[in-house]
Amino acid sequence: MTTRRDFLKNTLGGASLLAVGGVVPEFLARTALAADKADKSKDTILVVIELTGGNDGLNTVAPYADDLYQKARPTLAFSKKEVQKLDDYCGLHPRMGEMKRLFDEKRLAVIQGVGYPNPDRSHFESMDIWQLADPKRGQTSGWMARAIPGMTVKDAGVPGMYIGDDRLPVAMQGADGGVISLADRKSFKLQITGNLNNRKKLIEDLNTENDPAKADLAAFVRKRQLQTYTSLQKIEEALAGSGSGRGPTTEFINGRLVRRDPDDLNTLGGKLNLISRLIQKGLGTRLYYVQLGGFDTHSGQSDMHTELLGNLSSSIGNFINSLFGEYSERVAVMTYSEFGRRVKENGSRGTDHGSGSCMFVAGTQVKGGLIGKHPSLTDLTDGDLRYHTDFRSVYASLLDDWLSVESKGVLHDKFDKIALFDRTKKAPAGGPPQPGGPQPFPPGGAPVPPPAATPTPPPPAPEPPKM
Repeated sequence: MTTRRDFLKNTLGGASLLAVGGVVPEFLARTALAADKADKSKDTILVVIELTGGNDGLNTVAPYADDLYQKARPTLAFSKKEVQKLDDYCGLHPRMGEMKRLFDEKRLAVIQGVGYPNPDRSHFESMDIWQLADPKRGQTSGWMARAIPGMTVKDAGVPGMYIGDDRLPVAMQGADGGVISLADRKSFKLQITGNLNNRKKLIEDLNTENDPAKADLAAFVRKRQLQTYTSLQKIEEALAGSGSGRGPTTEFINGRLVRRDPDDLNTLGGKLNLISRLIQKGLGTRLYYVQLGGFDTHSGQSDMHTELLGNLSSSIGNFINSLFGEYSERVAVMTYSEFGRRVKENGSRGTDHGSGSCMFVAGTQVKGGLIGKHPSLTDLTDGDLRYHTDFRSVYASLLDDWLSVESKGVLHDKFDKIALFDRTKKAPAGGPPQPGGPQPFPPGGAPVPPPAATPTPPPPAPEPPKM
């Protein structure tokens, strides 16, 4: 019996649209465009943001009303007047205004007290645990990679995408041909040509196959080739030009002029802007993964953490704002970090590796609100917060209730789920921003305007001549 593997080996000889370096016969390009249906998939999409370095959850969701918090952090703690209040006990970091807005709109879930048994305080070991979804690190593939075979991907042959210039994250490693990495704007340059007769003959042969078994496999190959071409074209279109249409801006921030490009793929905002364009072009990719580094705040934490969380908040807020209608209703964003920080600040006005932290899930169909109580500051484990929610419960909720993938098969165990989603919620009324309309906040929040210039007084009037 002819197998798919045999057919690909014998008939294609290893050729594919990716294997030929993006050089595509012109007739195939026309076929792919015709095959790209106008109606888009309604499949849900998950965007994962890794906060690399161990985010200080205690100053991200700060228990401002707890005297023990104020005592443990004499220079880092926030007061009631500083935080973005979530309730009468805790609040978001002062620079997380955009995420507070999503919280007030019931589009942000704040999951408190998240962790796992016997926490590891090594960056690498703990990150592997989160990305493998296995505290014993016995798995050989990442949890997102294991989810891909169970997902439907209607519009594209690219179920998962990592946007970044580091190696593919462990969470996405082990997927069977289901993930691509995008590091820069040159990664997916396509070239259309009509002179490649050998490739044209290949496609023609696939279309005239008489053997029923091979014909079925030929249909599969044709579909995958067309999906691949269409996907690459959409990626190239999304990468072309300024993308968001806003272009670079110059802003006065913290007493100096800063030039920002909202489409810079070296920034979190630029990556999320690209993802927004890919979604709205109908790429069909269902899993996206990006990173924001710098959270290992052992010293001088205040300024660094402020900049990082301001960046996170404005980037997520701008991303959610950029999606409208059914696109908005299909997307959820999850943040996580490999561990939290210790309750007491250290002698360098920073915090050291700890455990127990918070996660965020944002989106139009997210129920929103505080989930779970803030961990007690009177019941610590070796100076660290005690967790009460296993992070795999969050994963199980995302898999079962959002991605429609059976979580037990991915996580190899059953975990209590969290009620994160309301699939009946609709996107807020509105439409895409118009030219000249309000612009999104830069990283860190609204820019501080420059001080007003002191007007120069007019010269004194000349004295009248003496008589």
